[in-house]
Amino acid sequence: MRLRKKWWARPELESSSFFITRPLEYCGKWKEEFRNDNEIHLELGCGRGKFISEKAKANPNINYVAIDLKDEVLVYALRKVIEAEVSNVRIVPLNIQLIEGVFVKDEISKIYINFCNPWPKDRHKKRRLTHTRFLSEYKKFLKIGGEVWFKTDDTGLFEESIEYFKSSGFNIEYITYDLHNCDFKENITTEYESKFASQGMKIMFLIAKLMPYKE
Repeated sequence: MRLRKKWWARPELESSSFFITRPLEYCGKWKEEFRNDNEIHLELGCGRGKFISEKAKANPNINYVAIDLKDEVLVYALRKVIEAEVSNVRIVPLNIQLIEGVFVKDEISKIYINFCNPWPKDRHKKRRLTHTRFLSEYKKFLKIGGEVWFKTDDTGLFEESIEYFKSSGFNIEYITYDLHNCDFKENITTEYESKFASQGMKIMFLIAKLMPYKE
């Protein structure tokens, strides 16, 4: 779906100290930006911010960086963060394909990927945020022992992502094909998730842990 341009979105975003317009300048300095030594979690594709704002409110001792591309989406994420009355979130406008150089080695402890585009055609699969091409980039800044939490409603994407993770040095620590009817207690629903679940669709979820490199 094409978003209608909202000319007021960027000025509203830039009026907030939570909005980072030049993320490359913060590479290796994110803890200085948050003014503490708490671990940093990253959401790739934060959408309208329901997930990240609720996560931040529930975990005040963790810092969060939320990335998405369009101002028209990020402005609503910012509003949710402000409504949640949290200060441990930074919002970044960025094409995730250009994430190289935004974080240094070991700067991120956990990554969330929620309902990314499944790119079902073979010629497009390298665009998937769980593809080995992207996982190689994440490994440049995700700590050893750090985790990727991945949710989707797309079975093909989910099953192929399992193989992407395994072939990229991750161990599948937890997996379910029906998140809303399992024993996992830490789930926070996203906007898409609520919509899909209301239509009777099963939500799939896994936790992949980055393992030490073995020669």
